[in-house]
Amino acid sequence: MSPRSLYRFVSIAEAITWSLLIVGMLLKYVVQAGEWGVQIGGFLHGLVFIAYGMTAVFIGVNQHWKARLIALACLTAIIPFATIPFDQALERRGALGGGWRSTRTSDPRDHTRLSALLRWMLARPVLLASIMGIALVSIMATLLTIGPPGGAS
Repeated sequence: MSPRSLYRFVSIAEAITWSLLIVGMLLKYVVQAGEWGVQIGGFLHGLVFIAYGMTAVFIGVNQHWKARLIALACLTAIIPFATIPFDQALERRGALGGGWRSTRTSDPRDHTRLSALLRWMLARPVLLASIMGIALVSIMATLLTIGPPGGAS
């Protein structure tokens, strides 16, 4: 899976989970169907929201994005469905082109510790997936322990 296809997959998944959360909220507050729609949609959205942020940072480092662009990518997940047009804008700019940077090049940006760590992780895909999975579950578990945004309703 290329950086482009991974980013696209997660940005679409993030938009889909926004839809699930909104439908859950409509079921709860308009139809009075109870909490279940928000609980399921909210859980899935929270999980994919975090995964999108992690993916944006990882791909941003791979693609040599400036920190401001990585932050903007992460912020688009806050606005419903904004990840899709942001993905399209990145595509138009050529910011998603190319493959994984698994080897050091003459580009000075490939001579940083962060780039070395990226190459090291890319050379160990099972370890990379495990670390990302553990981070995702840990962040989600912490947030579930803290409670829902705005408190319980």
